Amino acid sequence: MTQASPGGILPCQSIDGLIAVGAVTSATPFDLDQVQPASLDLRLGARAWRVRASFLPRTNRTVASRILDVSMHELDLTRGAVLEKGCVYIAELQERLALPEGISARANPKSSTGRVDCFVRLLSDHQPAFDDVKAGYHGPTYIEIAPQTFSILVRTGTRLNQLRLKSGETRKLESISVGVDLTAEVAGFRARRHAGVIDMDHVDGHDPRNYWEPLIPRNGELLLDPGEFYILASKEAIVIPVLQAAEMTPIDPSVGEFRVHYAGFFDPGFGTEEAGGVGSKGVLEVRSHETPFLLEDGQTVARMVYEPLTAKPSRLYGEGGSHYLRQGLKLSKHFRVWE
Repeated sequence: MTQASPGGILPCQSIDGLIAVGAVTSATPFDLDQVQPASLDLRLGARAWRVRASFLPRTNRTVASRILDVSMHELDLTRGAVLEKGCVYIAELQERLALPEGISARANPKSSTGRVDCFVRLLSDHQPAFDDVKAGYHGPTYIEIAPQTFSILVRTGTRLNQLRLKSGETRKLESISVGVDLTAEVAGFRARRHAGVIDMDHVDGHDPRNYWEPLIPRNGELLLDPGEFYILASKEAIVIPVLQAAEMTPIDPSVGEFRVHYAGFFDPGFGTEEAGGVGSKGVLEVRSHETPFLLEDGQTVARMVYEPLTAKPSRLYGEGGSHYLRQGLKLSKHFRVWE
């Protein structure tokens, strides 16, 4: 296994090394493309449960014991299952962790998951926080799934979130503001509330007009309606150096009654010339809060927080192809190109 130095996110070759020594195992063989440049895609297991409420297991409880408290009924994911919007589900993940001391992890929704307004969070035993996995953790992993606007079809093997593994205490390198671009004729899309089911494994399989309506700004402004979900694009081209990774985080709510609804991982090489992604913008998943809000071109809507890697990854973002390479304003991979 590639030896990790203190204080950094592990690159793909180190993740491969953890898999090789059994620190990360799976109920089925790993997929060839499951390890990303600085993260590991996680896959749904065989079972999910419709639950009455979201929960955290607390330090003295396991996720499985808490599911017994709140479960309404069990779903067989091997046959495929529709997860209804407005409901909360807990699903087993195929991946199990036996992390060495000093190695921790953090999960995040995959980009394609966030872009269809599906809220997901990682759960692990005895961990009183979503998405974070303590150093040295040994145990199963689960995912909370809460579709917000669209009902989704998933099955065993569907990938909704990803895991970033870290060595030691990772220091933040810098944080930069991300603005919104409202200069294009079509500056974004608003989700249609009463659309059909989205098959999360069907790439280019849905007509976007059945799920989205285009947004035309007026004088560089866009009115956000409370409770609606929007896809917008960043003003700036995002560049992630090859020895760094980044996470998009919400801004302080005091600057506006809206937020970028899902934080997101950006892999090393995103937007760089080396990886063939020059000019790649960040796609913003935006939701307004309780009051209408008038968004202006260039207004700050999020921040990019950069962290170091322990080593240069042996492969960069976009190598071998990516649905979001050199992207501008772009819906998730589930939708055909808007024509």
